[in-house]
Amino acid sequence: MTSAKEDFVTLTDACVLAVAGPTERYLAMLEGAFKVLVEMPGGGLIVSGDARARQKARAVIVALSDLYDRGIEISETDVRRLIEQPASSADAVTPPVDQRNTVIMGRRGAIVAKTAGQAAYLRELADKDLVFAMGPAGSGKTFLAVAHGVSLLLSRKVDKLIITRPAVEAGERLGFLPGDLNEKIDPYLTPIWGALDDILGAQVLAKKRETKEIEVAPLAYMRGRTLNYAYVIIDEAQNTTRMQMKMFLTRLGEGSRMVVTGDPSQVDLPNKADSGLTHAVGLLVTVKGVGVTELTADDIVRHELVARIVRAYDNEHKNSFS
Repeated sequence: MTSAKEDFVTLTDACVLAVAGPTERYLAMLEGAFKVLVEMPGGGLIVSGDARARQKARAVIVALSDLYDRGIEISETDVRRLIEQPASSADAVTPPVDQRNTVIMGRRGAIVAKTAGQAAYLRELADKDLVFAMGPAGSGKTFLAVAHGVSLLLSRKVDKLIITRPAVEAGERLGFLPGDLNEKIDPYLTPIWGALDDILGAQVLAKKRETKEIEVAPLAYMRGRTLNYAYVIIDEAQNTTRMQMKMFLTRLGEGSRMVVTGDPSQVDLPNKADSGLTHAVGLLVTVKGVGVTELTADDIVRHELVARIVRAYDNEHKNSFS
């Protein structure tokens, strides 16, 4: 029986472990944020502290348990954002449920939007045949594009998932790298394959690569192709030239969709003004069927320090022009 300064939240043992996190890290985050004590006596969690602090901690716990019940793998990002979100009740911190905010059931649970910006991005992906997504590292622009593409592939709405990326570091001259075509381009696509492995698992991914349902296509090899019933992603698009971008966009065929992702602040071209990403967005933003999403540091779902780093660089850039 709990005292007047304790609240008991009834949860299943499995849910308790998910809410507690690895080595009870998430509980430690709650305790540090709200100055409460959270214990696991069995059958749930006991929250001790003053009334207002207990209310806030309990609201976050309830919201996290709701994520677990929806089949979503709880991450440190979820805990951090729920802690930072002002709330007076469990309902206030529970993320809004929008069917289009849930992309797919990955091998570790449902993949969902973590921020308002990501939710807007997923809606653009659902509604538009061509979407430009710009934002800093860690904002989810590539991972969510891949997840959406996999969902379309698994539901047979497209026949292929095609992934490309400019190999700027090698000057698009891939011949000096050892191995076949896949081995030559794979080093440039490591983030994409990492996302696919997270979503599908290594065995399913290997099978779909073998059957050519998931294809690697260096940007230089896209010329002359017409891509029908395919979902096509170009990552690091800020490193395409204007002519490369035009070539890529005009590959779009019947029943296909495209996503163009990149960070305009990280152009590696010799002439940064030649970036095909910013040029294409400015040219096509008002064209029917084209969606544009701009993610920010607020959408970063990596380590919380990454958001601070991005903001510091953004502030330096702004100050240099003030």
